[in-house]
Amino acid sequence: MKKIYYLSTCSTCSRIITELGLRNKKFEFQDIKTEAITSTQLAEMKKLSGSYEFLFSRVALKYKSLGLKDKNLKEEDYKKYILEEYTFLKRPVMLLNGKIFIGNSKNTIAAVKAELE
Repeated sequence: MKKIYYLSTCSTCSRIITELGLRNKKFEFQDIKTEAITSTQLAEMKKLSGSYEFLFSRVALKYKSLGLKDKNLKEEDYKKYILEEYTFLKRPVMLLNGKIFIGNSKNTIAAVKAELE
């Protein structure tokens, strides 16, 4: 499966999609703002990544505004927040050849490039 969970209004996601040429590589695209992540999809991501925490974005504006940085969050909390609010999913999340690639770091993008070759 080749799938990307992204935000269409995110310039970083758009840049990565263009840089990797994903539109030409038969990826399935899911804009998480207009098509919410299901609990089944999130469970699949957790299975590949090892935890909900790895999928959770601490740079989301609501992370600070909800005071989450001052709370001791557990796995179920991360899951709940990601399902409730799309901005809590670290993005983009790419599923490729049974592997998961999370976020926009240079190392992550390099690993996706290597997997695509």
